Amino acid sequence: MRPHRVPVADAALPRGPGGAHPGRARRGLPARRGGDLRRRPRRCARGQPVHRPVAPPRPPGAGRRQVRTLDYLLDPVLGPLYWPGVLAGLAIAVLCGALSGLVVVKRLAFIGQGISHAAFGGIGLAAILGLTARLTADGLADAPLGGVPQFLVVASFCLASGLLVGVLADRGATREDTAIGIVLVASMALGAILLSWAGTGLAWESFLFGTLYNVPLGEAVVAMLMAPALLAVLWAIRRPLVFWAFDEPVAATLGVRTGTMKMTLLVLLALATVVAMRLAGVVLATAMLVLPGAVALRLSSRMWAVLGVSVGVGLLGVLAGVVLSFELDLAPGPAIVAVLATLFAGVRLLGPRQDRG
Repeated sequence: MRPHRVPVADAALPRGPGGAHPGRARRGLPARRGGDLRRRPRRCARGQPVHRPVAPPRPPGAGRRQVRTLDYLLDPVLGPLYWPGVLAGLAIAVLCGALSGLVVVKRLAFIGQGISHAAFGGIGLAAILGLTARLTADGLADAPLGGVPQFLVVASFCLASGLLVGVLADRGATREDTAIGIVLVASMALGAILLSWAGTGLAWESFLFGTLYNVPLGEAVVAMLMAPALLAVLWAIRRPLVFWAFDEPVAATLGVRTGTMKMTLLVLLALATVVAMRLAGVVLATAMLVLPGAVALRLSSRMWAVLGVSVGVGLLGVLAGVVLSFELDLAPGPAIVAVLATLFAGVRLLGPRQDRG
């Protein structure tokens, strides 16, 4: 029996005129580049292991994308900049979620749109009063955008706009949708004129689409205080509110002051819209008032179940939108609205077929 041939390293082969590969040199072929790395492994003697190059071990977590959300929020320098906005977003989810079911049931989505656009006029009024930031010669703002004084001015303007819509619609001389359209366009035109006169130098997109990452601590505190206050008001008027929301003629016969209920809801809607505008902007604030209720009404028809599901959907949308904005470098307002729209599409396709909203 012939013994197996034991492979010999290239360095041990005699070097002839062809270098490290004399066989190829005798046949007139060029030497291989890289030595044995490009050859097929030779057969070793029986019982001897084949020596192959071993890659270095990968460090733990290599190849996996690092989650940046916790890094930003837990960073000692960046965390204080982001946490007020996140907390304000959660408070806004409670505010808008609690009202969203009523907005959808009473078909007040267009009123929310009108009030949110009326906030643009309030921003112009705050700019005239010197409560917004101005750009200096070096392109930097001389004051933080927003603040409690600006919030109070915008909230007062939106509150007046909502009451004006209610007065015009209740008197019967003007239809409700017409009154909303008049207040909407008039407020936006007034805001554009006042901002031009004030000369703040800030882009209108900062007001239209909002931001989450530079919310002042004062506004976050206001939002967190308004959320339980709104829930307390809804609990105090829960019985007449339920009658008015689901059957207004019957509620009127039972002695419920339907006009007072509507004005109260408009006031709460105006306040919630102003707070939501800080997160999602003037254009997208209405989505925070419509989509959670639309999702909840696809899942339940009981009033308080709808309220709870709406708040839960709003919280889920804010949390998921914040994570997406950190991980994918997206604007937080559109990311939150995209999550809520995706939830509604999923419930619409996979949930109950009857349409309760």
